[in-house]
Amino acid sequence: MASQWYSLVSQKLFLASTLLNKLESATGDETAPRHPAADKEALSQGATELLLRARRLLLIMIARCHQRKKETPESLAELEALFPYEVHEVALLKELSETAGSWWHHLDQLESALSQPPVTRKNVTTENIIAISVEQGPDRSVEGLKQTLTAMTRFARSIEDQHGEW
Repeated sequence: MASQWYSLVSQKLFLASTLLNKLESATGDETAPRHPAADKEALSQGATELLLRARRLLLIMIARCHQRKKETPESLAELEALFPYEVHEVALLKELSETAGSWWHHLDQLESALSQPPVTRKNVTTENIIAISVEQGPDRSVEGLKQTLTAMTRFARSIEDQHGEW
């Protein structure tokens, strides 16, 4: 049963990878016709949403690996609450959620950024320019998203390998 969930997680990760490859080729190929900014943003947000969906499905996969056949946890806290004992995968995910720079933390930042309206910016004129500030936010680069995707893929594969032995 958990294998079916692993297949679903893998499918979402593969689709995200496909969108990121398309985004990378649209960004890196200067000889190709210019893609509108909206296309690039759609590819980036689509890949991010697929990564977020894969993360949610990963929680369900972990629950199924531990014989929780009906529960569908939406968060790490909900997954943890399902078990009266410590579960290794949950402990790993908790550690990742508290580690800056981890794939879980990166996805938390991306989810937060996508769930907020864009920041309103002032028009810059010579009278009101004081300093240049760099916009803070999660790494939405193709490389950053691919690193998160690779780490998630490895994590899901390790869970499947571990529980597939049984």
